[in-house]
Amino acid sequence: MYMELIVILSIAAAGASVTGSFLMIRRVKKQIAEMEEVLRDVKKGNGNRRILAASQELTAPLAYEINEIIVSYEDKIVSLQQTEETNKQLMTSLSHDVRTPLTTLIGYLDAVHRGVVVGKDLEDYMETARRKAHDLKAYIDMLFDWFKLNSNEFILKTTVVEAAELTRNILIDWIPIFEDKQMEYTIDIPEQPFCVKLDADGYMRVLNNLISNVLSHAQADKIKIALAKQNRNVKIFLSDNGTGIEKEDLKHIFERLYKCDKGRSEKGSGLGLAIVYQLVKRMNGEVTVESEPGKGTVFILTFPLAG
Repeated sequence: MYMELIVILSIAAAGASVTGSFLMIRRVKKQIAEMEEVLRDVKKGNGNRRILAASQELTAPLAYEINEIIVSYEDKIVSLQQTEETNKQLMTSLSHDVRTPLTTLIGYLDAVHRGVVVGKDLEDYMETARRKAHDLKAYIDMLFDWFKLNSNEFILKTTVVEAAELTRNILIDWIPIFEDKQMEYTIDIPEQPFCVKLDADGYMRVLNNLISNVLSHAQADKIKIALAKQNRNVKIFLSDNGTGIEKEDLKHIFERLYKCDKGRSEKGSGLGLAIVYQLVKRMNGEVTVESEPGKGTVFILTFPLAG
């Protein structure tokens, strides 16, 4: 009798096990079918679909992995779409910002070539053509900087440099320009050395772009560049007394192709400050901006001290 009971229990247990396995297999097959449905939907372009699975389920690790892949590819698609839109905007900007000054430049040079102008008018025409040519070169240089910065081939070579002396050397070339434009300038750089890990060329581009931005857009007659140590950082302050930037514009000031509408000149590519932001970020620094309409603007660069 005892043996018969054991046999009956064993058969019952085996039956329960078979039933449990059957139910589990059916559940897994159902989940796989749901996965296939989601993936088909994703393939059609619906990147918002996700596979639902409780953590204790057999297919949970696979479901979570697939979800991560979907999110990753959706992010890449969004990034590509943004890049494509940016390139379209760049081409539109290139068409307008290059063709317009180029057409004007050719017009002035053709007038000189045909002998339409003489004497003082001739000098004025040649000077205008020269300025247009420089504006055109500056725009094209900015455009190439942007494309290089966003290519896989662009690499910054950071080394430990003395930031105070490097900043002074960069600003020396700007002093004649400030004086020519009758802009009052103040340079406040302490004598003590500040060792910072930077790419010297990248840092020069950052300062040059910020100063060019002031000269082109701020409508200022005063500019101040100061360098100071704060905690374990070096901060570079570039301030002006220009028209300032509206609060709404400040949120977007470092976005590519963004141009402020109020109190700012229409001249410019909309890339200068975006390039500044990218370069500073790649040198492990930070750039921020504070402004008040009618009172001026200050850009603040922050880099950690080396060592």
